[in-house]
Amino acid sequence: MVHNFTKGRLVMPMIQFTIPFILANYLQLTYNAVDSIIVGRFLGPEALAAVGTSNPLMTLLIMLLRGTTLGTGVLIGTMFGAGDYPRLRKQISTALLAGAVCSLVLSLAVSTCASDILRLLHVDPSILPLASGYLRTISYGLIFTFLYNYLSSTMQALGDGKTPLIFLAISALTNIGGDLLLIVVFHLGVNGAAAATVLSEAFSCLLCMLYIRSHVPVLNLGKAWFVFDISVLRRTLQYGSVSAIQQATVQLGILGVQGAVNSLGVSTTAAFAAANRVDDFALIPTRSIANAMTSVIAQNWGARDRKRIRKAFAGGALTDIVYGALVGGLLFIAASRAMYLFTQDQKVVSEGEIYLRLICLMYTLPALTNAIQGFFRGIGDLKITLASSIVNMSIRFITTFVLIVNVHMDIAAVPYGCLAGWLGMLVWEIPFLIRRFRKKQPAGPMI
Repeated sequence: MVHNFTKGRLVMPMIQFTIPFILANYLQLTYNAVDSIIVGRFLGPEALAAVGTSNPLMTLLIMLLRGTTLGTGVLIGTMFGAGDYPRLRKQISTALLAGAVCSLVLSLAVSTCASDILRLLHVDPSILPLASGYLRTISYGLIFTFLYNYLSSTMQALGDGKTPLIFLAISALTNIGGDLLLIVVFHLGVNGAAAATVLSEAFSCLLCMLYIRSHVPVLNLGKAWFVFDISVLRRTLQYGSVSAIQQATVQLGILGVQGAVNSLGVSTTAAFAAANRVDDFALIPTRSIANAMTSVIAQNWGARDRKRIRKAFAGGALTDIVYGALVGGLLFIAASRAMYLFTQDQKVVSEGEIYLRLICLMYTLPALTNAIQGFFRGIGDLKITLASSIVNMSIRFITTFVLIVNVHMDIAAVPYGCLAGWLGMLVWEIPFLIRRFRKKQPAGPMI
């Protein structure tokens, strides 16, 4: 159901709009988390480490595609808020065609060069065959990943967060069943886990397309799905490329950290892979609130309503920070139990517990940075989100690398690197935020 956030109550509807984002992101992470749990339990620490080292690279590719959909979503939300439906339809079709081609090219490149890419990440030779097989198989599904994320992002930009959630829930159940069938019954190993993920993503994509065709008139373009406009593409690239680079920058920093962690051995790599899953789950609501803020602020930016923009930011940021403090305290208590979900190996559990009990104490910092990022995405100021992400990930990688290589610190180096990165990011972006709020009117047309 399409929702217009330029009228009526704002904060509570925005929080309600956030809930499907949160649940959808939980389910999307479940794709990989279920792989990790089943792989760790049935195939052992080596297979878990192989999946863990492949996932950051795959996430990088997904973030590239998702970044493009986020940038396009800002344009779509703004056009919807402004009531400019002819341009809205051209925007939707052009971005879809361009993104589909890019995802196919990425899929071909990764499947061809999987082993070489993993060697560059210093993956332990003992798990390289497993990791490359997993990466190669899961890369085949990039086209489905893009199509689902694009269509769901488009519906979310129009205020519909529930429908993509329903399809993703069905897909998540398909993924769990596929994992158990292909790994436990047919003994296909890590390749089976990857295949289950690809099939489930294809299913969610199909459901999304069928629903749009029959229930969303504004997105039911018919033959107009194949309209490709060069001028629209230029505008899409302007926003989509900056957003994609920003998302990729974050993941490149994570890949750099992963490379440093890989040098500490297979047990530490497995611990980091499992603990990172827990960390991702814990921080999903902060990212989801920021994404909901982006959609709400983009619509009001199109309507030129500065008062509602500020109100949306204040409500979203406060909710983010309160959540970060609460979940951080809970995870500090439950760190050990969370690790036992993934493995019974005591060394892996102990190292993962060290990581989680440090990182969870810092959760109010990413909560605030995510809220600020959501604000700047919503008003279309994507260069600030890109620059702040570069500051964050550069400081994070350098700090982690120095602590591991020069100070000879263990897995604890990663949380300290995150702390340094988040603080640097806030120092960079808060002055821009203050300057933006001091302006009396939104600066110029965005589209």
